Amino acid sequence: MLFAAAVQPFDWHRILLSDDIPPLFLLEIVLRCVLTYLLILGALRVTGRRGVRQLSIFELSIILALGSAAGDAMFYEDVPLLHVAVVFVVVPVVYLLFNWFTEKWPWFSDWLEGAPVLLVDQGEIQIRNFQNQNLTQKELFGELRQRQIEHLGQVRRAYIEATGDISVYFFEDEETRPGMPIWPERLEKSLRRAEKAGAYACACCGHVQELARGNPAQCTSCQNDAWLEACEAKRIA
Repeated sequence: MLFAAAVQPFDWHRILLSDDIPPLFLLEIVLRCVLTYLLILGALRVTGRRGVRQLSIFELSIILALGSAAGDAMFYEDVPLLHVAVVFVVVPVVYLLFNWFTEKWPWFSDWLEGAPVLLVDQGEIQIRNFQNQNLTQKELFGELRQRQIEHLGQVRRAYIEATGDISVYFFEDEETRPGMPIWPERLEKSLRRAEKAGAYACACCGHVQELARGNPAQCTSCQNDAWLEACEAKRIA
């Protein structure tokens, strides 16, 4: 309560300046920003082109560490720039050292950044692998639709990479098989019983089975009981 009484609301001198630091310190902030920015550019040059592309977990942690050091040094008067310079030397050295470890020991790279994981194989979602990823079916299908994919029967293999990107390999048109449709309006029309006899795709894993009209059935792959009428369209980019 005492603290609240001591504060004058909308005191522009307090908002824009500090009673403890003279206005001339603003010029020092300009100098700190310029020097820190140059340190950031130098660090990004060490990390290479991947520093400006999609970042791995390891690279993101480096940027966060450098960003914290740079932000504090830009305007806190009690943060010596020499200390910040040490941070900007040590962190890139650690980055290069870890890169050397990942080249020498591939298992270290898999542990540090993660290994590619097979999500779709021969037109079917690999449920065990898929459930171990921080990914929803909606997100996966959104990625596939951006590659003009209409149903899983067009997908030979799909991987989630260590960076989080989805890599997709397609069947040739003549090899395309019936598959689970991934258009949102089709996904909303899952059925418990087949309205007519024919090929149906499991709404969970995409496994295709022949179902008789009106009979309930469970997927032989994942035991799900919701179905979508399989799509046979060829892929047209």
